[in-house]
Amino acid sequence: MIRLENVHKIYRDGDQQVHALSQVNLNVARGETLTIMGPSGSGKSTLLHILGCLDRPTKGRYLFDGKDVADFTEPELARTRNKRIGFVFQSFNLLVRETALENVTLPLLYAGERHPTTRGKEALDSVGLSHRYGHRPGQLSGGEQQRVAIARAIVKNPDIILADEPTGNLDSQVGSQIMKIFKKVNEQGISLVIITHSREVARFGDRTITIRDGKIESA
Repeated sequence: MIRLENVHKIYRDGDQQVHALSQVNLNVARGETLTIMGPSGSGKSTLLHILGCLDRPTKGRYLFDGKDVADFTEPELARTRNKRIGFVFQSFNLLVRETALENVTLPLLYAGERHPTTRGKEALDSVGLSHRYGHRPGQLSGGEQQRVAIARAIVKNPDIILADEPTGNLDSQVGSQIMKIFKKVNEQGISLVIITHSREVARFGDRTITIRDGKIESA
């Protein structure tokens, strides 16, 4: 479903060029769970931003479902992000004044979907939070907040979910529960790409790659 061909990402820092990614070749199959490991500053987050159509490669090609992302207009990129890609972050990124249900239904409202409340409740039910519809983030534990974030990602029924250190702020027991939810999501046919520093989390993947200094070392 995803194919990167000789992808580079170069940033300018004054007169210097910073190569955040160099010669990255990567495939992600439909329904696959791919985990990505590597030290801080290795290029993992840059890679995830490109995969999520939040940034474009400086050189190389990114094919999403066979289509070159370089040919997408900004509205097409926005539609792809909104409808086909789900995002889960280490810091949860929930709106503190909104309830769990309101946080989950927000992407549907942006997309102009009908019946967002029904679909939002179904997504929260699927992650075991049917008793937390009306709770705000400050009333939820860290594990519950991450489950709300996962529900927000899956409510759109995306093709792929990109997760950046989704268990990084959680203890090992709660982190294991979160990964079991991800496994359930994957069994529904949704592809997963998960950045992690944890070898325990990496074991949930069908395949693990390591990235260092902007290059894939092992796949």
